[in-house]
Amino acid sequence: MSLEQEQTDPEATTEAIAGTDDPTTPVGDSADAPPPVVEGGASTTPVGEAADTPTPIDDAPVTTVSPADEPDRWSSFGPAPERQPGRLRRSVRAVGRVLAHEWLLVSLAGLALSAAMTWPTLRYPASTIPGDIWDPTLQAWQMAWSGHIVSTDPSQLWNANAFYPDRYSFAFSDTLLGYLPAGLIGHGPVAALVRYNIMFWLLFALAFVGAYALARQLGSGRTGAAVAGVAFAYAPWRWGQAGHMHVLSTGGIALALAMIARGHGFSFVRGFQRDRLRPGWALAGWLVAAWQITLGFGIGLPFAYVMAGVCLVAIVWWLVRGRPRLGRWMMVADIVGALVFVAVGGLMARPYLKVVELHPYAKRSEADLQFFSPPLRGFFTAPPESLPWGSLHAPARAALSAPPEMALLPGFALYGLALAGLFLSVWRLRTRLLLLVGVVVSIALGMGTQFAFAQAGYLLLYRYLPGFESIRTPGRLVVWTTLLLALLAAGAVSALVNRAQEIADQRVPYRPGPLLRLATLLPLLLVLAEGTNQLNHPVVPAQPAALREATGPMLVLPSDQLTDENVMLWSTTRFQKMVNGGSGFTPRDQEQTREVAKSFPDPASVDYLRRLGVKTVIVLKDRVQGTPYQHAATDPVDGLGISRRDDGDTVVFTLN
Repeated sequence: MSLEQEQTDPEATTEAIAGTDDPTTPVGDSADAPPPVVEGGASTTPVGEAADTPTPIDDAPVTTVSPADEPDRWSSFGPAPERQPGRLRRSVRAVGRVLAHEWLLVSLAGLALSAAMTWPTLRYPASTIPGDIWDPTLQAWQMAWSGHIVSTDPSQLWNANAFYPDRYSFAFSDTLLGYLPAGLIGHGPVAALVRYNIMFWLLFALAFVGAYALARQLGSGRTGAAVAGVAFAYAPWRWGQAGHMHVLSTGGIALALAMIARGHGFSFVRGFQRDRLRPGWALAGWLVAAWQITLGFGIGLPFAYVMAGVCLVAIVWWLVRGRPRLGRWMMVADIVGALVFVAVGGLMARPYLKVVELHPYAKRSEADLQFFSPPLRGFFTAPPESLPWGSLHAPARAALSAPPEMALLPGFALYGLALAGLFLSVWRLRTRLLLLVGVVVSIALGMGTQFAFAQAGYLLLYRYLPGFESIRTPGRLVVWTTLLLALLAAGAVSALVNRAQEIADQRVPYRPGPLLRLATLLPLLLVLAEGTNQLNHPVVPAQPAALREATGPMLVLPSDQLTDENVMLWSTTRFQKMVNGGSGFTPRDQEQTREVAKSFPDPASVDYLRRLGVKTVIVLKDRVQGTPYQHAATDPVDGLGISRRDDGDTVVFTLN
């Protein structure tokens, strides 16, 4: 039989194996093995070899070998088989895939960029603070208080140690409650400063990653998404709000939208894709949105209404499209997520409603709204903390009635890229026009009463939407202006990168070239340069020793809005009850106590404080000079039934 016949006739490869007790013993493994035979008695022993002892065919067991079991005669001419990687090599490859993953690289880049852009925040975190020593120390106290009270007596969360004897005093301003886990770590003023500085660093990183993720999910390229992330996280106006962590904490907004869009298989480029539904991502997006609400209603309330609007549009689209099947788990994820979002919002709103009930004058009037409403030029004016524009825009800021809330420049480079995005973009024309409408509407609403048609704009929301009457700073809606401009810019930059890729593909050999690479990175560099800052990092006054040991309730003099914010930070050692407190509004009973204490120590003030329950009065020598309280450190106390102790930097009075 020829080789060709053997290759084409599988039946010809069947052989009989005889003379072995073990049918699994291979041919040739034993020197005593008899020669193989085929059926019919024909021997297959090679020519020139003779069997030592013939074996009767009838007595031989027969084993059949299938064609698949016969070794391939041509295998020796092929390449060596690839070695299967061992456990170590597989582990190294898995770690390498994780380390090279886009989202890990983006997160690390966000952390590194935030450290550089906020430097020297992390250089001296235990003694300095970004911006100034007033509102940031209040917010450092807020995070410390939530961590302290949740670990000791959670039922008293909203009844803070400040503003004694008022109830629900923790709700006198936005609480940053979402940062509570950080508040569980550390104790005292130094820990509070370190905690604040770390969260300040992280919130910028989250804003970058959130906007990047949103742009990528909607269909942007990597460079375009990086532009969106930088523009959203480091817009010039944000440095003017450096003392308001609740205003800067916007990363959860972009991240929640990105996760919900991913969960629903939605992008600007591909539209809705049912095969890309991911219920887990959708639910996670809802949870992030709920967390964002816990950081404060100043930014969270407009976000809640935006989420309600998105849900309404999605439901209408679903009905118009004939109710496409989303799957049971997708419906469960949306319903559960929405319920959690609403429940968290309701729980957060309850103490604020109680504050309004107890202090009706806490409501913002339309006069307050008018004072803080920025003109249109405010959206083209940078704060003094902006490195490129701060000094140049000083005359423009001088013409604003409230510059910190009216210098709202998102960035001239961002404006230019967004304008280009209307004509050159990876987004569809309809998408670009909708983004443009969103930008215009957000600016009109952000202008508050300064908008020509305010009666149909912000005032309409202020008068009829629950919660809006408590927001006196409409300019903070620039958050949405910036995000929408960033998405327009991402579309333009992505189109530019695609065009550059097409040009590079036409070259032989393929070579992008340095100028072409620079052209695609130039928009990112411009936006990044415009986001640089000259933020102050002052040293925070050290805690007076007397506050570490004082018995509460106490009153620290002088008492005013700004000084009390430092006192709140100093109280984080023991969290004594104290009359002092600074926030978005001043309770009338606190105003009365401050007024009475101007004559301390005298019989009337001592009697008033005793009836209030105050046991200790501390006078800060280095701050009391030049205030109505300056005589308190030196006036006699004879006959008042109180004791006085001079501790060097403070004078401590004990009301017996």
